[in-house]
Amino acid sequence: MNWIEAAVLGLVQGLTEFLPISSSAHLRIMGELLPRAQDPGAAFTAITQLGTETAVIVYFWRDILRIIGAWWGSLTHKVSRHNPDARMGWLVIIGTLPIVILGLLFQEQIESTFRSMWLVATMLVVFGVILAVADAIGRQRLTLDRLTYRHGILYGFAQALALIPGVSRSGGTITAGLLMGYTREAAARYSFLLAIPAVFGSGLYQLYKSAGTPGPYGPGETLLATVIAFAVGYVIIGWFLKFVSTRSYGIFVWYRIGLGLVIFLLLGFGVISA
Repeated sequence: MNWIEAAVLGLVQGLTEFLPISSSAHLRIMGELLPRAQDPGAAFTAITQLGTETAVIVYFWRDILRIIGAWWGSLTHKVSRHNPDARMGWLVIIGTLPIVILGLLFQEQIESTFRSMWLVATMLVVFGVILAVADAIGRQRLTLDRLTYRHGILYGFAQALALIPGVSRSGGTITAGLLMGYTREAAARYSFLLAIPAVFGSGLYQLYKSAGTPGPYGPGETLLATVIAFAVGYVIIGWFLKFVSTRSYGIFVWYRIGLGLVIFLLLGFGVISA
């Protein structure tokens, strides 16, 4: 049963990581709905995200190598720091700082208080409404070559909100991007790039921290979930970028609000535990 549950959770992680609906919230919810009815845990969530983030690296490998090369060139003065790819490298680094600092400061709450189902449901609804507003009023004129360091930092703080399950890493950064005037595709693409160092840092830290420590799922089961998350996530990236280039985020907004309200009802009637 553990292997089946791990496979289901890996599938959920792959399907939801890149959509603005919060993969960590879905893993938390699905954990309560599976036969053992328990939280998969922050460590399992972070480790399986290594799978989906590896999918990002594979999907954008040309862009990533170009950015790393230009960024390194800017350090050795072989490439101008005004080069778009070099700037993107610095922007990803700067944008990662907020989630690293806040993640360390609130580590205890991230692994306990923030995983309350009441809070998850609230964040799903509240940030669903905020995403709707951003999608409606965002000018959607700016592309990534117009990204400034100030906007990069704001993106970073928006990403840091995803330390609370229910906010959504992609949802937070995409919402911030729309409010700052970026196109849907530009906001989504930067969201993918910005997540790489944060997710790998968190996942590898949790992998090291959980070594030898019993958890809901063993190493083999966690590996299975991570591999499934990679395969499914790779497919979702391409679909999502094509979707947002022509469609609004309305479907995700209504899904978030509906899911949040369902969780409130399940909690209220005692069907699931907070």
